Amino acid sequence: MGEQAVPVLRVKDAAVAVAWYARLGFALEWEHRFEPGFPVFAEVARGEVRLFLSEHEGDARPDGLVYLRVRDVDAVAREFGMVVAELPWAREVELRDPDGNRLRVGTPVA
Repeated sequence: MGEQAVPVLRVKDAAVAVAWYARLGFALEWEHRFEPGFPVFAEVARGEVRLFLSEHEGDARPDGLVYLRVRDVDAVAREFGMVVAELPWAREVELRDPDGNRLRVGTPVA
């Protein structure tokens, strides 16, 4: 396994967040909770890209921002009914997950 950074995003309901991230092509890898009724900590993956989704209040602040580079931003834009912005460095859309975390999703310009 290569080295990587994995952003942690604060979520209120991991099941709702996992379903939303599935629309972006992420799949649940695993989830952990110390005991029934305790907060969930989960990992979702899209290829080699990983995100941690945490219901634990101290793990991350709400309104985080993650930049996600993808091969086809147009497919993401269609899934979410967004218009792609044409920027000098990339074609992008900005999304907000159900907890207000921001995702800028872009395909670099050649």
